[in-house]
Amino acid sequence: MPEMPEHHDEGSAIASTGAGGATDLAMSEAETLERVPVGHDGTGPDKKARSLWSDAWHDLRRNPIFIVSGLVILFLVVIAIWPQLIASGNPLDCDLSKAQEGSQPGHPFGFNGQGCDVYTRTVHGARASIEVGVLATLGVTLLGSVLGGLAGFYGGAWDGFLSRITDIFFAIPVVLGGLVLLSVVSNNSVWPVIGFMVLLGWPQISRIARGSVITAKQNDYVQAARALGASNSRMLLRHITPNAVAPVIVVATIALGTYISLEATLSFLGVGLKPPTVSWGIDISSASQYIRNAPHMLLWPAGALAVTVLAFIMLGDAVRDALDPKLR
Repeated sequence: MPEMPEHHDEGSAIASTGAGGATDLAMSEAETLERVPVGHDGTGPDKKARSLWSDAWHDLRRNPIFIVSGLVILFLVVIAIWPQLIASGNPLDCDLSKAQEGSQPGHPFGFNGQGCDVYTRTVHGARASIEVGVLATLGVTLLGSVLGGLAGFYGGAWDGFLSRITDIFFAIPVVLGGLVLLSVVSNNSVWPVIGFMVLLGWPQISRIARGSVITAKQNDYVQAARALGASNSRMLLRHITPNAVAPVIVVATIALGTYISLEATLSFLGVGLKPPTVSWGIDISSASQYIRNAPHMLLWPAGALAVTVLAFIMLGDAVRDALDPKLR
């Protein structure tokens, strides 16, 4: 009997199986397997899921508070590095015959009690204030993150010891501590002030880093890495730190403005930066006794300080909103 030829429907496809047979798949199903997935709106392929940082940057670029504060901070950093761009004079050149005089052509902010140009000193004062704020924030963040992160990861006696040390530092009033510690320092540079801020500022960052690490190390991916034999250093650097650093960045950004304000407070009290260093705090201190007769001497450096601190606080708030999923 002649063998009848196999007949397949036009709307089917054949796929070989592991057993050597054949499985008929409907042509519509085969096309479905090859079809490019579309997004929820039907306009194109599904977009790749963004990470926390890319998602935060996506939100920040559309946040007007972040844009305004970022531009202000960028301008302040530029004039702190190159004050000659907008103020070509010397902030230490003074003429006593012009002491306390108001605005004049070429001197829009007037003169201070020593006859120095207030505009030039206000512009040049940004360097010391921002330098202290940035370096103190970097030191506090680095020291606090390392100590707090190790305490949160290893726990035990080290965690208990660090917790008691931070309690002691939290009990020390910052301004009072500055009056005591910096009053015995005769160095006129910014380093004693930065060292004092790092000494008393690291416990706050340490607490934040400790809590973030404790939360991150309980996640499933960390437990899976541990089960696969990952070392402690690998888990800390590759799995825990990238997912625990966001709260630290938020607190550090806001604290930067606080450290600038603290430097001005200590300089106002006479224990922070000292002449001939040009600082907003020093100018505010020297102008306070002339506030009735020459308020312009106090207005401009105090206004520059307020705008700077406000810009960093606004930047920190914008970063916090972008990095905290609960606030979305």
